[in-house]
Order: sequence, then structure tokens, then C-alpha cells
Amino acid sequence: MAFNGFYESAAWGESEPETQDIVKDAIRKEQVLQEITAAQDDLRALLTRVHSVQADVDKLTSENATLQVYIDNLTMQMAKRK
Repeated sequence: MAFNGFYESAAWGESEPETQDIVKDAIRKEQVLQEITAAQDDLRALLTRVHSVQADVDKLTSENATLQVYIDNLTMQMAKRK
């Protein structure tokens, strides 16, 4: 059935690709899946490192706050002595 120059195929899609194209597509899909898996593994490693570094930053921030309180107390004691 023709409609403005378009023909409706019986399967509503493109014709079946040649066997060689199917094999190439399957190989390419496998390569893409391997690349995705590798990228996911890399992201997991980076996320683990980010959490580790964030824990270090939190610890250092806490230590800095403690040191600042100590410095403030020493400064006030020195000011009272003068």
C-alpha cells in the first residue's frame, strides 16, 4: 500500500541485516558492555577514594577547630596577664 511515496513493510521495520552485520553488531555490543563495566569499576574506585579523602578532610577540620579553641584560650589567658 503506497501513501505519498512511502511503502509499508510487512514487518514494520527494516529488513533483516546480513549475517555478517549481526556478528559485527554483537561484537560491538559486547565491546560497549565491557567498556561500560570498566567505566563503572573506575567510578566505584573513584567514589571510594572520594569518601576516604572526605573522611580525612572531616578529621582535619575537627582537629583545626580544636586547635583554634586552644589558641583562643591561650590568647585570652595572655591578655588577662597583661
